[in-house]
Amino acid sequence: MEEVRRSLARGVSTCRNLLMSLCGAARMESLLKRCRETPTLRSSLLLTGLFLFLFMSLYPALWSIGVRLKSVLTGSYVAGHHSVLLINSPNEQTAKEIARGVMEHRLAASVNILYRTSTMYYWKSEIQDATEILMLVKTRSSKIQQVVNYVRSVHPYGTPEILSFPVEDGSLDYMKWIDEAVPDD
Repeated sequence: MEEVRRSLARGVSTCRNLLMSLCGAARMESLLKRCRETPTLRSSLLLTGLFLFLFMSLYPALWSIGVRLKSVLTGSYVAGHHSVLLINSPNEQTAKEIARGVMEHRLAASVNILYRTSTMYYWKSEIQDATEILMLVKTRSSKIQQVVNYVRSVHPYGTPEILSFPVEDGSLDYMKWIDEAVPDD
């Protein structure tokens, strides 16, 4: 019970600070003086502040639930739920080993390996020209960091190219297949 009281006190303090910054200190002091004199105004401000605090705290979860609910009800795709990662590798063998590891760890639904891409890049203040292997990794956006961590741990480059792009739209059946193939932890 004491913990709840402390949490409410923190919420009230946060709301008071927020109101002071929004309304200005002089107006806020006048409002606080009126609150001390009028208990009903005080309790309604307290409830309003508590509601604002809870809403701001829960906003990310409420937004996520709303987006998923819209997706279920309308059958539309939620942009950004899936991503494609681009990963370069120095040779075919390394690309296959990285791709197999990503798949075995269930971090992606599929990996395309595109052979012999020509790459130009700056390295140590010089332009380099190389032939590399490009991998396209299709996964859930929630798995990006796990893919990045795995690739960094096994990639021979000190600074491997790992870029992710959110999927804005596509085949709903394909997106459902990605969801089935990649477990959501």
